[in-house]
Amino acid sequence: MENSEILTLARKHLADLADGKSGEELAAYFNPAIRQIEYPNLLNPHGGISDFKTLMDRAEKGKQILKSQSYDVQREFVSGNTVIFEVVWRGAFAIPIGKTPAGEEIKAFFALFIEFENGKILTQRNYDCFAPF
Repeated sequence: MENSEILTLARKHLADLADGKSGEELAAYFNPAIRQIEYPNLLNPHGGISDFKTLMDRAEKGKQILKSQSYDVQREFVSGNTVIFEVVWRGAFAIPIGKTPAGEEIKAFFALFIEFENGKILTQRNYDCFAPF
């Protein structure tokens, strides 16, 4: 795929995440062998690795606890089969998060490395840096 094609796919993927898409709409982006690696952060202190099923389950759970979220892309790069985003993320949860009451927004600064194979996301690495909440 051309650089512009994977960049367009990656942008659409973030937009669909922000819109709360799940199920088949979200699954269409992923290679069945996907691995999403989340490095330790305030929300997930131990980090973790998610496979296809885990990502689908997390998307469904996210619909229950996230009232809204947005991804404001600050910078984007394509290197080979990898799209790199620097993002300001904002989310409002339906439940309290730390000292932040339900419904109030928290903010994070993300770096996302999204590797594609045959037009599908094969690997995604998240470096999430949350503002205190």
